[in-house]
Amino acid sequence: MQILKIDHLGIAVNSIDEGKNFWSDVLGLAFEGAETVEAQKVTTAFFPVGESEVELLESTSPDGPVAKYIEKRGQGIQHVAFRVANIEEALEELKAKGIRLIDEKPRMGAGGAKIAFLHPKATNGVLVELCER
Repeated sequence: MQILKIDHLGIAVNSIDEGKNFWSDVLGLAFEGAETVEAQKVTTAFFPVGESEVELLESTSPDGPVAKYIEKRGQGIQHVAFRVANIEEALEELKAKGIRLIDEKPRMGAGGAKIAFLHPKATNGVLVELCER
């Protein structure tokens, strides 16, 4: 598996509009735009930082994964995403190593990326996303 870089940090927020105040107004990061991913019940907003990004995640449904995360743990870092050269090969390699996967096959994420999540029980409690752009 070839990990190219940290692609983004996913931060769960109650409101992207409120979150934008800190990331844009206070830190001065450029707001790149928002996108709703219906299949994941989430609206995302990206703020580039060098070669990586901060991704704000706002749930579009009370039963969405981000809403459930905030209910359990509050707002904050929800996942770290690594960009990989080939997501299918990465998933096969991890499966062969016995790593528990949430996604056995990639799905479409924000910005047209192919994404897949590793189970936090296999990663010492960290939700890890792999993405290929």
